[in-house]
Amino acid sequence: MSIDKPLAGINILVTRPAHQSAFLAKSIRSMGGNPILFPVLEITDVPDLNPLTALISRLDEFDWAIFVSPNAVNKAMPLINKQRSLPKHLKFAAVGKGSADTLKQYGIAKVLIPTENFDSEALLKCEELQNMINKRVVIFRGNGGRQLIGDTLAQRSAVVEYAECYQRSKPNIDTVPLLAAWSQGAIQAVIVTSSEGLHNLFDIIGKLGQQLLKSTPIFTVHERITQTAKELGLEKIIKASATGDEGLLESLKEYFTL
Repeated sequence: MSIDKPLAGINILVTRPAHQSAFLAKSIRSMGGNPILFPVLEITDVPDLNPLTALISRLDEFDWAIFVSPNAVNKAMPLINKQRSLPKHLKFAAVGKGSADTLKQYGIAKVLIPTENFDSEALLKCEELQNMINKRVVIFRGNGGRQLIGDTLAQRSAVVEYAECYQRSKPNIDTVPLLAAWSQGAIQAVIVTSSEGLHNLFDIIGKLGQQLLKSTPIFTVHERITQTAKELGLEKIIKASATGDEGLLESLKEYFTL
């Protein structure tokens, strides 16, 4: 294994949604590895846009707009820009760096994000979100997302509304080729980027796949996914010390060059 190709000969299962896998897959290939794309989460438009467009028309009423994911940004911002200009007083927050970077692509440079961990719990620790008396907050998210941010801000006396701007679902995938290859030792690592995705993967691959998963290193950057993996009985869980795709890639490199 060469220094410039630290993942040479390593087959890595990438479970992220298909439209979000390009950078990770390209980077794995550049390090000599073989990314196997197996999206366990499908992102689609909401069937009825009317509630979302009605809320967008009332954006002037809100003090904060919170985006829970890059998907939320990419689904909501084009609709907002098509419908209206952004209120000058509106402040923006995001759960993670990926969402903030995506907001920048739409010209929103000033975004409150956590300084570490990049999850709902970390965002709620930010000083700017402590005194929320009479503040109005809109949270852009997918269907049935976590209630933690909204519930906590409501406890802090904020008025919270949800803007569901995309749907998440478990795809229907043929697992036979994957399980055949995995059974023969052809999968050396699995990348998981959401707890929901991990649950979906667990369901999709069935009992045989679950046994294989338990003996395969799982790479993630989030503590919550680490906890979910432990609850599912997974044994080889590697949480990257850095965040984002860069953290995942560095973690893979360190693991396979030891």
